[in-house]
Amino acid sequence: MERALAQDCPPFQLFIMSATSEHQAYDQNFCFPVPEALESDRVKLVPFVPSLHSKAYADLSSTYREVYRYIPLGAFWDQAALDTYIEQSFRVEPGWILFAVFDKTKPSETFGSRRIPCRHYRVHQHLTPKHLSTEIGAVILFPPFQRTHVASNATGLLLQYALNRPNALQWRANALNKGSINLAQRLKFQMEGVLRWNRALPAHLANDQDRMANRESLREEDPKPDCVGRDTALLGLCWDDWESGAKENVATVMARTK
Repeated sequence: MERALAQDCPPFQLFIMSATSEHQAYDQNFCFPVPEALESDRVKLVPFVPSLHSKAYADLSSTYREVYRYIPLGAFWDQAALDTYIEQSFRVEPGWILFAVFDKTKPSETFGSRRIPCRHYRVHQHLTPKHLSTEIGAVILFPPFQRTHVASNATGLLLQYALNRPNALQWRANALNKGSINLAQRLKFQMEGVLRWNRALPAHLANDQDRMANRESLREEDPKPDCVGRDTALLGLCWDDWESGAKENVATVMARTK
């Protein structure tokens, strides 16, 4: 897909959430042309519309609250809170866009009045036109779709989309989130390093179990005493990696059936 780089485009973020088969006009406020869909023979990504998709996502979020353990985003199991967060934090930024993902290998399931075939959420962020680089960040994959083709296919589609223009792509994950790091490395991202004490995680992660998985705040008079910190693993995939084998590797990973 050919698309011109907007020189004043702010950081670029791509979110993928649960999808419905409905369509509704919605201003994505995105600085690039919005693709109608990103699609493989196993998954399909379409632009996310809160009025159609957020209820299903909030319902799943409430069921699988543990998926927020490693990330700095809030735990969204309330639809109104999710809609407000999207509107005030994401849609106001022309460099961010949300997508919904369909698992084409399974029949749709019904959640209330919504039909949703997949439970998946991810971030694609920090497009810097001046430096021709972008970043894939926080990934949430709900348990029924972990260790399946969904993550690799959705990520592969994003790589194909993103590396059409930028020269470098980054992936950031909680340094203890081995699933996210392993997925990136399977797609030929290379470990660049670890950013220590890089993020403050939300207060709801401050229970004993989650403190074991993140850094505790130990300093006196810390401005966020109820929060835990995290180290962030930084991985990178550049255009020369992409052209010298990573592109073919992504296609192979996306083609897997198990």
